[in-house]
Amino acid sequence: MDHMSWQSKAACRGLSTFVFYPDPEEDGTEAKAVCDRCPVRQPCLEWALSNREKEGVWGGCNERERRRILRQRRRSA
Repeated sequence: MDHMSWQSKAACRGLSTFVFYPDPEEDGTEAKAVCDRCPVRQPCLEWALSNREKEGVWGGCNERERRRILRQRRRSA
């Protein structure tokens, strides 16, 4: 799926980016709530993983959660 095609269907479209880049001491609860109802959550997460996105909430996962997913995938590969 092309980046722009999933992006146009994202629940976050038009929302403030500040929601998705919370302060380091916050876990991104507000952003994750938006992601929970998003029809393109999985393509968003996969894009962030494949592009090694280092900041923000993507596909319902924060930086730490994405690093964990990548580690798990490397172990099972």
